[in-house]
Amino acid sequence: MLKRVLIANRGEIALRIIRTARKLGIETVAVASEPDLGMPYTRAADAVVPIGPGPANESYLVFDKIISAAKRTGADAIHPGYGFLAENADFAQAVTDAGLIFIGPTADSMRKLGGKAEAKAIAIAAGVPVVPGYQGEDQRPEILAEAARGIGFPVMIKAVAGGGGRGMRLVEREEDFAALLASAQREAEAAFGDPRVLIEKVVTAPRHVEVQVFGDSHGNVVHLFERDCSLQRRNQKVIEEAPAPGMSPELREKMTSAAVKLAKAVGYRGAGTVEFLVEGGALGAKAPWYLIEMNTRLQVEHPVTEEITGLDLVEWQFRVAAGEPLPLEQHQITCNGHAIEARLCAEDAAREFLPSIGRIVAFRTPTAEGLRVDAGVEAGSTVSPFYDSMIAKLIAKGPNRAVALERLKHALQETVVAGVKTNAAFLHGLLSLPAFESGEMDTGLIARELDRLNAKGSDPVAVAHGVIALIRQQQRKLEEQRRRISDEARSPWAALDGFQLGPSRKHSLDILVEGNKTTVEVSWVGGEPTVEVEGQVIQLQRDRVTTVDDGDRVFVLHNLRQTEVCWPTYDAAAADETDGEGQLRAPINGRVAKVFVEEGAVVDKGQRIVVIEAMKMEHVLVAPRGGTVGRLTAREGQQVTEGTVLAAILDS
Repeated sequence: MLKRVLIANRGEIALRIIRTARKLGIETVAVASEPDLGMPYTRAADAVVPIGPGPANESYLVFDKIISAAKRTGADAIHPGYGFLAENADFAQAVTDAGLIFIGPTADSMRKLGGKAEAKAIAIAAGVPVVPGYQGEDQRPEILAEAARGIGFPVMIKAVAGGGGRGMRLVEREEDFAALLASAQREAEAAFGDPRVLIEKVVTAPRHVEVQVFGDSHGNVVHLFERDCSLQRRNQKVIEEAPAPGMSPELREKMTSAAVKLAKAVGYRGAGTVEFLVEGGALGAKAPWYLIEMNTRLQVEHPVTEEITGLDLVEWQFRVAAGEPLPLEQHQITCNGHAIEARLCAEDAAREFLPSIGRIVAFRTPTAEGLRVDAGVEAGSTVSPFYDSMIAKLIAKGPNRAVALERLKHALQETVVAGVKTNAAFLHGLLSLPAFESGEMDTGLIARELDRLNAKGSDPVAVAHGVIALIRQQQRKLEEQRRRISDEARSPWAALDGFQLGPSRKHSLDILVEGNKTTVEVSWVGGEPTVEVEGQVIQLQRDRVTTVDDGDRVFVLHNLRQTEVCWPTYDAAAADETDGEGQLRAPINGRVAKVFVEEGAVVDKGQRIVVIEAMKMEHVLVAPRGGTVGRLTAREGQQVTEGTVLAAILDS
């Protein structure tokens, strides 16, 4: 067995690997960028090595830093987790050349199967059906555009390397192809260091079904059943479950056999996932199905497979890397019950899912039967702009799908995250959709239901609770001051409970709700204040609302949404920075990935001006009106904070 393993990753997956390593008596070494120093995974490891600044291309993606850290700490193997270098064949080869064990497939297998184009060619030779498309080496834009026209729009652009929805763009019209191609290539280069793409036909109303496979160095390959990953937004998985609901035994046999056949064709070793699209949304025996790619690594959603099989896939990875044969043969692997996973992400669903960055003030997840939580953060952790927005995974297991679903919905309701916004309400709404509850979904379900799923606008109940919390804060501060001034026993003349003789009194209070000035009316009847928001007197609901104090602001959680309420601050120096009609501001902390214009350029309303990259996602900022670019402060490669003025569009 391995003695010491360096984990070339961070956050939740690093903690997940450490947990199994500790069970097996394997020591662990963590690596950490500057923003990650002190994160929970670094404290859980036996040793930690700093590897540089926050941007991944200066830390987690630098081969020499990772391999040097492994050698200095006496590690005999490197586990890449998922993302970053997990599917980089050159890194796998560099690890092997350095005399270390790479916990994953060989570099040769990764090159053959890790690239979508290469995998399709192998699949075609093996008789596995593939999605029609272009996977050639000629990557000139004009060649790719010609291929797209030949396939027929709509088409999907996909990064050849990596996964997780990075570098994927749906192109519905030919006139949009060039811009979306450039965007996909930039994102692929930033995420995987490889800008190559392929073009595929868009399969109508597909279900996304993947098969977990495992191979060893003795020629054995098995499958561990399938997962359904059809619920996706912007090509990124949101909810995953195992087994796939409605899967016919005949289709399961075809797909799992094809997955094993593909892995055996290259002598595959370790964990891998073979991904398919099933056309039409149903998983019947005669449904058309196509291979789309193989991910040559452990998947984010591997816990649902662990829950239905009772197996530890990370332990299997360790044993296979150490040269052991697979722990079980195919006939010994069974499927029991149902498991569903939800990815809890730090993002603001009401603002087009912009990543939510900052300090986590409170973080609590429930303990319940059939519930597993894989988290990478805790109260006090900081969500930085450099990495993926996922902060935890909630996995519910039950004897059947209905029980697992109810357990997961309840877990989301009981989860408390304050300080950054999360997609908890969005996830709960998604799990409650009739189409999902019945198992009748496809990859387009979220897009069709997005308006129903995203509650926008203010939450008057949350605002009222926030106001009460702010008033209580002030009362506590006044009481502390009173006690410092005099130690006289408390008298009714010094009471701060609002008691008075006479009719009720009402005050108008200015507060900030999510940074926006709001006026509320507060009335005192006896000693208990009531709050009127937007003309409505709000009844407090203490059993359904959680309030978290953080200095002079409070975070209110109601209906799984977070609302920040605080007193306004007045800063005369900020007067010059107020938004004008033509100002373009950074919507989030991030890096300027692309600037499309120069000062003095004449632009139309809606024209692309700047691309901001944060948490491996691109945010395109367009001109709010037609005019002339009068001031341009954005520079490619520049790190900017939320609210920074990037450009000003003046009247022509």
